[in-house]
Amino acid sequence: MIVPTRDLFAHAYGKYALGAYNINNLEQAMGLFKGNLDSQAPFIIQISKGARSYTNKLMLEAIIRTADQLWPEALFAVHLDHGDEEACIDCINSGFYSSVMIDGSHLALDGNIALTKRVVDAAHARGVSVEAELGQLGGVEEHIAVDEKDAHLTDPAEAEVFIKQTGCDSLACAIGTSHGAYKFTGGQGIHFEVIEGIQQRVPGFPLVMHGSSSVPQDEVERINAAGGALKGAKGVDPAQYLPAAKMGVCKINIDTDGRLVWCRVHREFFRDQPAKFDLRDPGKVFMPEYAKFITSRNELLGSAGQLEAAREFVAARQK
Repeated sequence: MIVPTRDLFAHAYGKYALGAYNINNLEQAMGLFKGNLDSQAPFIIQISKGARSYTNKLMLEAIIRTADQLWPEALFAVHLDHGDEEACIDCINSGFYSSVMIDGSHLALDGNIALTKRVVDAAHARGVSVEAELGQLGGVEEHIAVDEKDAHLTDPAEAEVFIKQTGCDSLACAIGTSHGAYKFTGGQGIHFEVIEGIQQRVPGFPLVMHGSSSVPQDEVERINAAGGALKGAKGVDPAQYLPAAKMGVCKINIDTDGRLVWCRVHREFFRDQPAKFDLRDPGKVFMPEYAKFITSRNELLGSAGQLEAAREFVAARQK
């Protein structure tokens, strides 16, 4: 069942984080729903601007609607990831999305506030939540590319002003993570002091972590052993997910890791069975592998086992 993002955040706040997983195709959707139901976790499906144009936005929406019919016991929100103003307005007007993200992090503070406020006004008129971003993550993911020298952490004082002036419902803050598979070169990790600083100024406000894939080294090694060339890829320590969640991070975005699972399955499949050419064969391997990965991440996020409690909570809020 598709539910408001704000309701899921209200249940998760201070206890666990919702896994926000990007999908691009049927196989990812199938594995995603199975993994979340296997672990009894509420979750968020993210559709990026790139995913909406990969085939057609209506194709992905139809896949999600069908999955909702196949697994009515699932509890999830549908979220636009890293939208510009045009994409946000289109998603708001579609009536399908629970929430949208407007990414004005590349703008100066005043420009980011003005852009975000326009989207918030349009979204709230339709009952849609808005995630905004302040500070800049480094790295590369789809149409986002920020050189590490231009990345900067979120300033808690600016965050307080930004939240109050825009009326946004959640804030993606730059706390040391980055997009893509090449996040860290040394022992860097999450800057918990930034999360703490924002919460001191805006207590109870839901925060979001982008660029939070862990880039499992066993996946990287298996990809490289099967012909890949991912050298030096390193991600977020997943042991940091739950501590961040208990400090008010309600949503943790995990995209790159799912792509690594897809890459590993397909590289190994065609390496080991070079005579095969049916695209469904590796898909049959990928779906349960992705479900297993989702289950493992929900355990680390603390969302595993929260499905029934979240369902009851959301139902009570909607009465």
